[in-house]
Amino acid sequence: MNRCNKPHCPSCSSASVRRLAAATLCAALAMGTVPAAVAQVMEHSVARNFPPASKRGDLVVASTVEAKVDSDVYRLAPGLRIFNQQNQLVFAHSVIGQKLDVRYLIEPSTGMLQTAWILTSTELAKEPKRGWFK
Repeated sequence: MNRCNKPHCPSCSSASVRRLAAATLCAALAMGTVPAAVAQVMEHSVARNFPPASKRGDLVVASTVEAKVDSDVYRLAPGLRIFNQQNQLVFAHSVIGQKLDVRYLIEPSTGMLQTAWILTSTELAKEPKRGWFK
């Protein structure tokens, strides 16, 4: 690491070090508010592309090993991924008992729930109405 040996170097003075520390602290504090703003922008502007094989349903995670989608009960795959409206991963145990409007994928070889995307209000508006014909 290179260090300045000059006694009155402006880049090494205690005032400039304090300014740098203050700027770093402001940037760190600002980072705490950025994800909320990004989340709001993302919900309204970024469209997620769902696989063609995905279906729409109401997901209720009953436990850490089992979930109900509409009237069907599925086991949760060991690699289950649940994405929230901001496309961030959500743990299954954190949504136990909540009814979620989702697009979901079932793993063909095992019949387990593999992936679920919690839909935003914009995506819900674009989805076709569900009825007895699904």
